[in-house]
Amino acid sequence: MNLMVIADLARTISMASLIFLRSIRKTNKLLPFTYPISNINTYFLSSLCHQTDPPPLPSSQPPPVAKKVPFKVSAHGVSWEDSYHWMSNTNDPDFLKHLHHENAYSEAFMADTRNLQQNLFSEMISRLPGQISTPPERWGPWLYYQYIPEEKEYPILCRKLAIENTNWVKRVINYTTIRSSNEQILLDWNEIAKEHGYVHVGTCRVSPDHNFLAYTIDVTGEEHFLLQVYIIDANNPQDGLQKVHTRVSGVQFFLEHHKGFFYILTNASQKELFDTNYYLARCHVKDIHLANWQKIIIPSKGSGIQDMDIFDEHIVLYLNKKDSPVICSIKMPIQSNDEKEMGIDDLDPWYFPFPSNSCSVLPGSNHDFMNSVYRVVLSSPVMPDLIVDYDMSRRTFSIVHQEKVLGISSNEEHEWLNVSETYCCERKEVISHDGTIIPLTILYSHKAHKRGESCGILHGYGSYGEVLDKSWCSERLSLLDRGWVVAFADVRGGGGGDDVSWHKRGSGMNKLNSIYDFVSCGEYLIKEGYVCKNQLGAIGHSAGGFLVAAAINMNPELFRAAILKVPFVDVCNTLLDPSLPLTLLDYEEFGNPQKELDFNLIMKYSPYDNIRRGVCYPSMLVTSSFHDSRVGVWEGVKYVSRVRERTCANCSRLVILKTNMSGGHFGEGGRFGHCEEMAYDYAFLMKVMGQFS
Repeated sequence: MNLMVIADLARTISMASLIFLRSIRKTNKLLPFTYPISNINTYFLSSLCHQTDPPPLPSSQPPPVAKKVPFKVSAHGVSWEDSYHWMSNTNDPDFLKHLHHENAYSEAFMADTRNLQQNLFSEMISRLPGQISTPPERWGPWLYYQYIPEEKEYPILCRKLAIENTNWVKRVINYTTIRSSNEQILLDWNEIAKEHGYVHVGTCRVSPDHNFLAYTIDVTGEEHFLLQVYIIDANNPQDGLQKVHTRVSGVQFFLEHHKGFFYILTNASQKELFDTNYYLARCHVKDIHLANWQKIIIPSKGSGIQDMDIFDEHIVLYLNKKDSPVICSIKMPIQSNDEKEMGIDDLDPWYFPFPSNSCSVLPGSNHDFMNSVYRVVLSSPVMPDLIVDYDMSRRTFSIVHQEKVLGISSNEEHEWLNVSETYCCERKEVISHDGTIIPLTILYSHKAHKRGESCGILHGYGSYGEVLDKSWCSERLSLLDRGWVVAFADVRGGGGGDDVSWHKRGSGMNKLNSIYDFVSCGEYLIKEGYVCKNQLGAIGHSAGGFLVAAAINMNPELFRAAILKVPFVDVCNTLLDPSLPLTLLDYEEFGNPQKELDFNLIMKYSPYDNIRRGVCYPSMLVTSSFHDSRVGVWEGVKYVSRVRERTCANCSRLVILKTNMSGGHFGEGGRFGHCEEMAYDYAFLMKVMGQFS
């Protein structure tokens, strides 16, 4: 029976985005539990202000001061004032006016960095090839590929008929040579962006007969996409949709069809499993509705199954073993033992060979079900993105392509290039407040780094079980070459820890752990001499912005600067509003403040509700997007307004808010736009750190 799974599992990532762009709500002790019931303005200049040598400020205009409108919030018999609640009405003319005032202040604040921004931007684009291409991938009679033309922002999806017997996959040095008059342009993102001013292509699929292209686009940044847990028999579509399983909170099911069976990757709770880890089950197609599924692969302790892909003769499993990504293939169909679940090693797996310093492993598109070759993208902070084909039948591999970085790339065709001779990538273990060991990845230049004197930036995310992105980023070299340290803290709540419970140990009632972990990593960088005291910055996107802002509340003196990108900072108020798009999903990650126990904990760490009065805070660049459907634009605006209201008046002048009035959660996305944004961020850090060069 030929079945089609009608479900986008949000895991097939465009090869172009993997290569071109990297962008995914991402005191020594907490204050005693109190509610923010006072709205007294505590603007004053602290005599203990740590800004002894503050950077130049806009001389002609003070920071904007937002209006305050009395508004009482109540929960579980407790009431408090939220005088910036009015900002959640984005149609309020005063709100729009305030955003423009904030943008004007940011522009004035950064005016003296324009030359620096231009220099950084020029450095970044000088490392990019004039034209970027993906290697062709054969699917049926066609070769599919993408490229970004010179001077263009976005990719173009193309195809051409394959020429037989050319051994094309083994030696494709210059991918521009495959293009000819027979090339067919299927989708040009640049034309869509030209028409609408903004484009985000979500999912792009070619039909099995190669006659149709289906794709979803977002031209506003609001991400209005719809996903529907159903299957349909492609040979008998009149039979209608069949439900796979009744929705269960916290439980996920990923289905693949293979010769009369469904293979199901799920985390449905089982007593014998370690911390509701994912396991592999299967059932006959006709029995899918019974949920009487046979468990066939149970992960061993200390490892977990994260994803799968199924082909005619093989199944590919993505694993995590002791914080290291692992991929293996197993021959299909699986010969299971009906009496006992098996471990992966019982099935003669082939573990794909990886470079020793690989940190990031992502699948290619891998459309062809009949193929025995599996494509992945490997990357690390010191290894440009590398595309490798693994022949699962022969158990061999070949390097197809590695991202070119002008000035450092090698001409060697059969070796994976890394830059570890120039840039050092160290993995350290940091002991957190409760004795848990936190992985910390530290990146710096052998030549430029000065022990005990360098500036540094600490990245964090720490939510949804997502592994912090530590893939290659050529723009980062502009910091490293100036002696900066760039570090990545894999705190609890994210992925990448030492066991499969890493997410659970930093979510819900354990959310405070992720904040303590981040602070511990920052303290480690200073204590061990990687970063100079009072020269440490922090950066977090979305839920990572929550992490950084909460860590600042916990220990504001630790950080000199912070960048909060579309940050999720108004946690309690947002989760008290079930009408917002992601609120119900976030109950599993942060807790449900409708429940008193969860409410009490959330109010201990919610960044907006715990800004400390009269205390020196770091310089901050906070960004927001007007059409953000994940984190409301008002969250960052409210946060900045309250920081200015409550903290040291001198320090709070070094807090700026920049709002994208046209984009969404992920910004603009083009390759030049990305470099421009990074140049702005780095210029801000250099200015407020006193490294203006």
